[in-house]
Amino acid sequence: MKRIEINPMTRLEGHGKISIFLDDTGNVENAFFQTVELRGYERFLRGMPIEEVPRTVSTICGVCRGVHYTASVKAADSVYNVEPTPTARKIRELFLNAHYVEDHCAILYALGFPDFVAGPTASPAVRNLIGLIEIVGVETGRIVLKKRRSAVRILEMLGGRPIHPVAALPGGWSKRVTEEERQEILALSQDLVELGQMTLQVFDDVVLKNKGYMELVLGDIYKVVCNYAGTVDDQNRVQYYDGTQRIINSKGEEIGRFQGKGYLDFIAERVLPWSYLKMPYLKKIGWQGVEDGEASSLYCVGPLARFNVGSGYDTPLAQEAYLKMREALGKDPVHNILVYHWARAVELLNAAEKVRQLAGDESITSDDIRAPLGEAVGEGVGIIEAVRGILIHHYKTDKRGIVEEANLIVATTHNKGPINVAVRRAAQSLIKDGKVDEGILNMVEMAYRPYDICLACATHTLPGRQPVQIDIYDSQGRNYQTLKNF
Repeated sequence: MKRIEINPMTRLEGHGKISIFLDDTGNVENAFFQTVELRGYERFLRGMPIEEVPRTVSTICGVCRGVHYTASVKAADSVYNVEPTPTARKIRELFLNAHYVEDHCAILYALGFPDFVAGPTASPAVRNLIGLIEIVGVETGRIVLKKRRSAVRILEMLGGRPIHPVAALPGGWSKRVTEEERQEILALSQDLVELGQMTLQVFDDVVLKNKGYMELVLGDIYKVVCNYAGTVDDQNRVQYYDGTQRIINSKGEEIGRFQGKGYLDFIAERVLPWSYLKMPYLKKIGWQGVEDGEASSLYCVGPLARFNVGSGYDTPLAQEAYLKMREALGKDPVHNILVYHWARAVELLNAAEKVRQLAGDESITSDDIRAPLGEAVGEGVGIIEAVRGILIHHYKTDKRGIVEEANLIVATTHNKGPINVAVRRAAQSLIKDGKVDEGILNMVEMAYRPYDICLACATHTLPGRQPVQIDIYDSQGRNYQTLKNF
């Protein structure tokens, strides 16, 4: 059996590889998306005061710092049995939505669009961010970077730092928004809205108007039929900071809702022998293997999942874009994963509009930014919609609020099963009779890019050292001995 390895995987955060196994005829028998790096956050958070956790987990990833920060401070609220003040909640939501704009912009222009602007099989020398800027024009690239910088400036003002924020506290926020800052954020929000509109226009011009690309987007090569989970409000509109997590099956039928610790009733995590990344599945369906289809227990999170689970968006421009998508794609759940990019562009605009709305609220400058803490109740769960999908931070503490146990389930972990299915399907569709080249392998990689993988966030090691297992086989292929250090 021949093996083809994509190592390292490109245009993602973290380190992983894809192993593709060919049968004797040169066709793909199986393919695996493997995570080969280790992270120890769930381990070394133990013994830490819960109020220090947000600043610590923001360092899990320089890209995802805002979402881990927000989810963990919500968990800290829960540990101390406190609700943040209305002003603090608005500041947190403003912070999160600015992060959405910055992150979605980076993912679309640096990781997603190069495959479409330069072409899926173009040379790697031009199929990248620099190549994209050369194709669309330096001035366009300059505009995108400038407007994205406006989102980073908002994060810096609110969080205290542009990268790893420091301002959140259980029960609220440590720094009030001044009127001068509110006016600056309001002015910057116009840049963000314009960036959202510009991004949707780019997607329209580059993808939607290209017949060949749309056949690729809506074809079977990049299609994974599974369940979906996302956060909605009481009108089933997509939400990011707070709401109810709603689960639908592959037909669009609701099969569950949860909040907080209720996630344990729906989500189970499975350890695989070939990856350091765990594989969640829907507990009430039961483990059905790494397979998609109507009977699958795998589920997706992220922009496409939110689009499928929700009934629309709560801002006018994004809702208009949502209705255009629905008209083009139909009412049923969309299983074509390249549509993630389209939904991501709509969300960028939605988050930009929310920034403008929140900055337009003069009450956000109130100095009532922190509620008094209650007694530590020993357990807290914080759930938000991270840019990549549902993010769960679950902590158990002692009566002083010192962390004793931690569990983080991030979007890439939720999506582990569907990503593996997507990579396998693309490989089986594109590699025939052993014929493969760099362009084909890039099209295999296009199967994971819609999920916006962040492996630094998703992988953890429990033993505190790298676990190694050596399987020794005899000449007949029988397992003769197994050696391991765990």
